[in-house]
Amino acid sequence: MSLILGRTYWAAFIYVLLISHSCNGFYLPGSYMHTYSTGQEIFAKVNSLTSIETELPFSYYSLPYCQPHGGVKKSAENLGELLMGDQIDNSPYRFRMNINESVYLCTTKPLSENEVKLLKQRTRDLYQVNMILDNLPAMRFATQNGIKIQWTGFPVGYTPQSSQDDYIINHLKFKVFVHEYEGTGVEIIGTGEEGMGVISEADKKKASGYEIVGFEVLPCSVKYDPERMTKLHIYDNVTSVNCPLELEKSQIIREQERVSFTYEVEFVKSDIKWPSRWDAYLKMEGARVHWFSILNSLMVIFFLAGIVFVIFLRTVRRDLTKYEDLDKEAQAQMNEELSGWKLVVGDVFREPNFSKLLCVMIGDGVQITGMAVVTIVFAAFGFMSPASRGMLLTGMIILYLFLGTGAGYAGVRLWCTIKGTSEGWRSVSWSVACFFPGIAFVILTALNFILWGSKSTGAIPIYLYFILLSLWFCISVPLTLLGGYLGTRAEPIKYPVRTNQIPREIPASKYPSWLLVLGAGTLPFGTLFIELFFILSSIWLGRFYYVFGFLLVVLLLLVTVCAEVSVVLTYMHLCIEDWQWWWKSFYASGSVALYVFLYSINYLVFDLQSLSGPVSAILYLGYSLLIAIAIMLSTGTIGFLTSFYFVHYLFSSVKID
Repeated sequence: MSLILGRTYWAAFIYVLLISHSCNGFYLPGSYMHTYSTGQEIFAKVNSLTSIETELPFSYYSLPYCQPHGGVKKSAENLGELLMGDQIDNSPYRFRMNINESVYLCTTKPLSENEVKLLKQRTRDLYQVNMILDNLPAMRFATQNGIKIQWTGFPVGYTPQSSQDDYIINHLKFKVFVHEYEGTGVEIIGTGEEGMGVISEADKKKASGYEIVGFEVLPCSVKYDPERMTKLHIYDNVTSVNCPLELEKSQIIREQERVSFTYEVEFVKSDIKWPSRWDAYLKMEGARVHWFSILNSLMVIFFLAGIVFVIFLRTVRRDLTKYEDLDKEAQAQMNEELSGWKLVVGDVFREPNFSKLLCVMIGDGVQITGMAVVTIVFAAFGFMSPASRGMLLTGMIILYLFLGTGAGYAGVRLWCTIKGTSEGWRSVSWSVACFFPGIAFVILTALNFILWGSKSTGAIPIYLYFILLSLWFCISVPLTLLGGYLGTRAEPIKYPVRTNQIPREIPASKYPSWLLVLGAGTLPFGTLFIELFFILSSIWLGRFYYVFGFLLVVLLLLVTVCAEVSVVLTYMHLCIEDWQWWWKSFYASGSVALYVFLYSINYLVFDLQSLSGPVSAILYLGYSLLIAIAIMLSTGTIGFLTSFYFVHYLFSSVKID
């Protein structure tokens, strides 16, 4: 038997050795690398038209653009892309690897009144065309006030300051940067829109060729003679043109005009390697500001940590040591002279008002916090590449669904602890499963009716509603009920002291307690607001956000500050004989959500001044409200759980009958 086992181990060792020899390193960039041979055709794709003025995406082919042979075909989209309003279609823009050319696409029919009205509206709302080549967005450079600014996409048209007319962008000058790849034996694995893929040593010859590492566009408006252009066929060569500066040579938008579309392609060899091709899009700006935010947060944390240190070592430990050094007779006498938090020993664990709602909110808070932490950790380690559009949102939804078990467990276990029995746990579990998703469903449905009315691609399709409801009731709800059942099987947390039958009267305080609770939210907000600016800019101004390393640090600091603020405030309330600490500990840290929402309104008024129309403002405020509610549940849960264990530790250390 030992001989057989020995041979098995040796065989396994040799197998692993052979496998490790045949394997090389691997890289996880977010999408599968394509290599192209000279002359190979590559077709660009087009995403939804977007604008920072309206935040309403529309289909590319809602405007009179040239359509590809065989009709418009939509690319397969994941859940995140659909929810973000992406609609990726094929296009007639053809590129032939390493062949520079200037070609003709098509000439439109005479523009109708509706088409002119739509083109003018999209131009004045600053809509951008988002084109994609080999999974890279088209990048455009513009100069404003002497500063070179980088954008993705190009405008539908433009309106010169010296003119009341609008001009359409109908000629594009593309510059495609390519890197020659000869198959270095490096294995590449990715999870991009094409799915999983590996390039190994065996595919070395097949993989050799050119890889696309950059995609730039220079948009122009050029007036062509429609009679001459209609004689051409698609992809016929045309004369290269320089972008005209004179308005007389640009294509105006007006009725009965026939617009001809052309484009030029120039291939440029580059030293940039394929794994680094996204660096140009993800240039981190304002690194000093991020560090300032972190240092500012650390100062707040050290200040609060000092207060907590004083509470534990100077006050609590001193009182307990003094109390334990007395004999029984002296303890009895001291009990009559107790003051501060020691007076509420018989009421501190009294059941709070709306205890079921508290359990439900704590359960949902655990679920949201878990989703946020895991998502940001994965993103910080590079698993959520922007090359995989929609992956971040898709990952968040999947994590939220499967963390229902933790939500049900936390909510029901707290319920059993408060009530002393598991009776009613099913109702609590159902409420946990439906509370936050229900709020999100109501807000998103209301916003969706607005998007449907505007005929925007941002509207969630009906079939996607059924998919989301199926995921909710077939995955999240059963897992939450399972977590609730496990919560009933877990031993309830036992209170260290008995609760009196008659509640103690709370002395009147000089200042209302809610004022202190609201003021406490400013400290967590202080750690968050600088990073919040970058996040809002990435969401509403179409910028890439990829400093997840900083965001992870800020998240850890936020959790620390929320815990410290809640403990300090809970101790302050107990010292003034206020034993109703449950909800106050929740809102002490959860009130940061109010400041986040107010900051969102400030951002709308002062930083999104270009946002036009009540529809765009309602969409912005609706999404901001949903984010604020999620933040409240998450931060409130962190504060409450920390305070609960603080109070439990505090009163388990004192022996008062």
